[in-house]
Amino acid sequence: MGKLQEAKDILKQLGMPPKQYNDRSGYVFLALAGVKEEDSWADASINSLRIVDMMEFMAKHYGKIYKPNSRETIRKESIHQFVDGAIAVSNDDDDERATNSPKYSYRLADETLEVIQAYGTVEWEEKLGEWLENHETLVKKYTQVREIAMIPVKVNETELHFSPGKHNELQKAIIEEFAPRFAKGAEVLYVGDTKKKDLIKNRKKLQELGVLITDHDKLPDVVLYVAEKNWLYFIEAVTSVGPISMKRINEIQDMLENCNCGIVYVTAFLDMSSKNGFKKFIDQIAWETEVWVADAPDHLIHLNGDRFFGPRS
Repeated sequence: MGKLQEAKDILKQLGMPPKQYNDRSGYVFLALAGVKEEDSWADASINSLRIVDMMEFMAKHYGKIYKPNSRETIRKESIHQFVDGAIAVSNDDDDERATNSPKYSYRLADETLEVIQAYGTVEWEEKLGEWLENHETLVKKYTQVREIAMIPVKVNETELHFSPGKHNELQKAIIEEFAPRFAKGAEVLYVGDTKKKDLIKNRKKLQELGVLITDHDKLPDVVLYVAEKNWLYFIEAVTSVGPISMKRINEIQDMLENCNCGIVYVTAFLDMSSKNGFKKFIDQIAWETEVWVADAPDHLIHLNGDRFFGPRS
């Protein structure tokens, strides 16, 4: 039996569903373990790898070449399930980094390494049995860790949970602190998440309001609608890049050709003076837009002033 077949057999015995013990996942597993055709499983090791590193390993040692656009398939249909099944873990502590970042890396879980090093030996059945006995507990433990770290936020009378990180902390503040002060009675039509891009996306309502939505459009981080005033709020939550610049306004206005709502543009920051705060981006923010800072939630900064606050004409 070749190493690919052995890898698939290990994944199957570790309880992975069929789509996660196919050839693709077998190659991913071999890359994470650093096991080449001539190696034994006792040689398996912990390796922190990006998706591109895994693909390079497959090509170099197994002659399996995946096209660059296969990265997301590997991530979403192999790696994510390995993590959920306690076989692999993320090796990145940057909460702000999106999961499809090319810098994101993964490695085998310590418990998994100990088991697979015994594959093909007399200790395999014992090690596998111990792992399977604790497998549900491990998955539950990892899930609980994720849930503890999640950020609860109430959206349209429903409690949701954001992934951890400063960007999502700011989005939570926009919904729970900005909206009650400056968009009373607002409905959240869209909010993203650094891990799940479209946490809330009311496509039907946006289209009813004349907002042209296609799969290629990039909405701002938060979109609110106040029916009483017929105002739409387009809000960017800035923790590293992306204030409401004139370029950003032009991009959004391309979606608003059939929209009769008043449009309010807001750039939100966690604070004034940190390295990614208001001061860093002041020269990029468009005139006639609003700035809201979460650590001074009762106040707005209006750039320029033929009026104070409201939709752009």
